Amino acid sequence: MRRRAWLAAYALVPMALGCREDGTSPSEPAATALRASISATTALAFIQVSGGQDQNTCGVTSEHRAYCWGRNYRGQLGDGTTSTAELTPIAVATTLTFSQVSAGWLHTCAVTPDHRAYCWGSNGAGALGDGTKDDHATPVAVTGGHQFRQVDAGMDFTCGLTYPDNRAYCWGNNTFGQLGAGSTSEPVVSPAAVVGGLYFQQVKVGGLHACGITTTNRAYCWGYNAYGRLGDSTNVSRSRPTRVAAGTRRFRQLDAGGGHTCAVTTTYKAFCWGNGTNGVLGIGKTITSFWPRAVAGGLLIRRVTAGNGHTCAETTESQVYCWGDNGQNQLGDGTTTSRSTPVRVPGGLTFAQVSAGATHTCGRTTANATYCWGNNVLGAVGDGTWQNTRAEPTKVAGQM
Repeated sequence: MRRRAWLAAYALVPMALGCREDGTSPSEPAATALRASISATTALAFIQVSGGQDQNTCGVTSEHRAYCWGRNYRGQLGDGTTSTAELTPIAVATTLTFSQVSAGWLHTCAVTPDHRAYCWGSNGAGALGDGTKDDHATPVAVTGGHQFRQVDAGMDFTCGLTYPDNRAYCWGNNTFGQLGAGSTSEPVVSPAAVVGGLYFQQVKVGGLHACGITTTNRAYCWGYNAYGRLGDSTNVSRSRPTRVAAGTRRFRQLDAGGGHTCAVTTTYKAFCWGNGTNGVLGIGKTITSFWPRAVAGGLLIRRVTAGNGHTCAETTESQVYCWGDNGQNQLGDGTTTSRSTPVRVPGGLTFAQVSAGATHTCGRTTANATYCWGNNVLGAVGDGTWQNTRAEPTKVAGQM
């Protein structure tokens, strides 16, 4: 079977895959080899990596340059094209340097060292925050004059945390109140303040909801609340921040996934809530929870990362454990068996940072090497192949 037909059979790409600007199909071996060779001429060392929600990945190198790989049909890789996919890291087409990047669904956002936010990709709902609804295949500045310490890109919307005043702003799709602006409305094309007067140390975006940790270590969420992903003991959607029903627990970090949310307490314990299909909550059961439940196993967790149907975590000893849906090998344990409790990612690697995409996962080791695993049908693993999935950590091409 021709590779083009093979891809279409999986229904993971548009029916018409299209061609590159030079007229060659991205599925042709010659085109693939050329792209991998170009990437390999630059020895990349990533300091941060972000798994996207649509088979895309981005990272920031030690030289503070942004690179992306995987699906690109809306320009979310930022290289100035809308090619179907890139199989290895390709530089974002800009002279800007970045300190942090977040790969969303069909768009990507990043922050420069001087705290300016830029976005690129799909913009039909205003997720780029540049005051328009026009797509951009290269970075455009987020309007409003704000400085940001962190941004996070989700499904057609984005949130950011300002510098130095720690206020949350969001922009883009607001159908379910996911911008936290106190109402549901038409798309908002420039940053809107999250209401409530809270000061945040982190803000994270899921599919249709967002959450944040305040400077007093309290967790708040807003937006779509089906299956209890806001964690306030209800399934009522909220257009303003609502405190997670966590009792006296204090949190140091969290992440919002497709239909669930997970967080880490100040005592390094992980809790999850929301849609528990396939065991994504890590509690040993496949149930829905409207409030935080402790992840099984008693691990000391430094940071969690929530994908569409799976979750991963870094322990205080720099080991990575994952749980939830594993149909695309996104847990990295060499199987396709879904897990309702944490399972360690094998290979003897220790990780400084890990990021769960929709159906793949990427991580940076303590030796500054980046590995990915899971769905690779459009190159999200970044190893230069179209291989359907990678069952265990696979090194991203072009590194030292």
